[in-house]
Amino acid sequence: MPTTPVPTKDPAPDAAPDPAGDRSTVRALLRLWPYVRPVRARLGTAAFVGILASCVGLVIPLVLKWMVDGPVADRDPAGVWLGALYLLLLGLAEALLFGLRRWLVARPLAGVEAGMRADLYGHLQRLPVAFHDRWPSGQLLSRGTTDLMLLRMFLAFPLTFLLVNGVTILVGVGIMLVQDWTLGLVILGPAVPVVITCVIFEKKYSAVARRAQDQVGDLTTVVEESVLGVRIIKGFGRHRSQARAFHELSHTLRGTELRKARLLAAIWAVIVTLPELAIGAALVVGTVQVADGSLSAGTLVAFLSTALALRWPVESIGFLLAMSQEAATATDRYFEVMDAEVETGVAAPSRSGAGAGAGAGAGAGTGAGTDTGAGAGTDTGARRGDGLRFEKVRFRYPDAPPDSPPLLDRVDLHIRPGESMALVGATGSGKTTLTALVPRLHEVTSGRITLDGEDITALPREELRSMVAVAFEEPTLFSATVGENVLMGAGEGAGDEELGRALAVAQADFAHDLPQGTGTQVGEQGLTLSGGQRQRLALARAVVGRPRFLVLDDPLSALDVHTEAAVEAALRRVLADTTALIVAHRPSTVLLADRVALLSGGRVAAVGTHQELLRTNAEYARLMSGHGGHGESEDPQEGDGR
Repeated sequence: MPTTPVPTKDPAPDAAPDPAGDRSTVRALLRLWPYVRPVRARLGTAAFVGILASCVGLVIPLVLKWMVDGPVADRDPAGVWLGALYLLLLGLAEALLFGLRRWLVARPLAGVEAGMRADLYGHLQRLPVAFHDRWPSGQLLSRGTTDLMLLRMFLAFPLTFLLVNGVTILVGVGIMLVQDWTLGLVILGPAVPVVITCVIFEKKYSAVARRAQDQVGDLTTVVEESVLGVRIIKGFGRHRSQARAFHELSHTLRGTELRKARLLAAIWAVIVTLPELAIGAALVVGTVQVADGSLSAGTLVAFLSTALALRWPVESIGFLLAMSQEAATATDRYFEVMDAEVETGVAAPSRSGAGAGAGAGAGAGTGAGTDTGAGAGTDTGARRGDGLRFEKVRFRYPDAPPDSPPLLDRVDLHIRPGESMALVGATGSGKTTLTALVPRLHEVTSGRITLDGEDITALPREELRSMVAVAFEEPTLFSATVGENVLMGAGEGAGDEELGRALAVAQADFAHDLPQGTGTQVGEQGLTLSGGQRQRLALARAVVGRPRFLVLDDPLSALDVHTEAAVEAALRRVLADTTALIVAHRPSTVLLADRVALLSGGRVAAVGTHQELLRTNAEYARLMSGHGGHGESEDPQEGDGR
């Protein structure tokens, strides 16, 4: 039995071809500065406190030297107790300072992570549909969860301790050289091979870390799709093949993680073994010097205690570098999304999360996104009350082969104010794509579309989408109440009256009979409802705001005959007050419209009433008779989610 295909292509379409090749770790991490800048004072204070705590720890060997060469040598118990008190106080001070450092970084870094996650979410809402078509959802999800967690951990620990441990090592080496320079040179012997090992490790670990994080995104995608498609998996008995696909990805990720573990083991072997050998050599040389009388026992104790105190700062270099590389990779992945060009004229959602997308036109009144080749108001299209007009519209998907014919080619169509136009065509003729051009879910390749004479590219997207309401063939509901889902299509201040009217138009009165009425949670994707119920709620969402322009993509396909007739009767009253474009497959839906446009070969082949086209156009008659080749997918590229 075949298994679900495992992603093998680059999971981040906009990423650099070689993430580890030309990337600078420092340059990547510096991109975090705008987020770190507001909390730089607390992070700087935390670093200073950490350095102070480490330096307090380095004072302990000096106290030991004083005790050995003083009270111990002089057999002075009182001096020994005094030295013990000093050691206790120094230990408590070190512990308190490290605790203070932890407290200083906890709250601000949680805020940094929350701010970055809010910015990422807001940016995703403003990215064009074409971006979401290219990117697997699991890759985006992993950037908003796993990658941001890695960044918070880096800012909380490695960022501070790379500085703290570096200063500690320098101060400690300085203390050892002052105590005895010959023993200090012995301790410094492994420095060169350790540095070379760290440079080699950094380059290799960077590539493996990037591969692992991308594979986590692939795995997240498979899990998400399996959860959302669990009914299909169970219905077709595909749980074993899905499990094999998941196991294959898990096995690949396991191999990458083991590769990371081997690299960490290698660097740990070097940075632990070489310093230990140096300490052993210093012990032998120092013992000989003490025996010769050229070195005091207290100095040797202090020297070795300092060397042992530096073991942790030296040994931590390996995993601090590893965490830094993972953070740099996470930063690259985060900004791969943040650097993607957003739709112009769309206000960023508020960080509070409430009313995301509200405040239409905020910061969008500059006219950004205007097509200079089709300025509104310069010709006869500037007439008010002109309805919806397509003028020589051509469209080709951005990633389509350059030599491929356009999906839509010089489409000319005029829907008069208050008129309803049915759009009919064979499967793959471009009906859904044409409707998606009106709210600018996709951008026209050439030509222009006007609403009441104004070029839609001259309108901020927020304003445009407040004028145009859409209902897609595949209804999407959110994990919210019925009322919240429907009122998403209404403006500020809409309430129960508007909700009740919209539910009545869509024949969705079943919502009142749900356990909590319109306050009932519909569940993820609305899967607790039937297909027809979801479609009726989506239709109610489209009409609740009384839009000037209405775009409906086969809105009644999931309804039974009796419900369809009732919805059509109510919908006719709505269509009388709006300008509508309706994708239709069935004669009953076509009859809702005043006129019909036949889309064929990427162009509008005929326009007329239903009866006129039945008499004069053989292709239209064939489509309406049920032999026109309708299928499940509207456009050739809908299999890619378009």
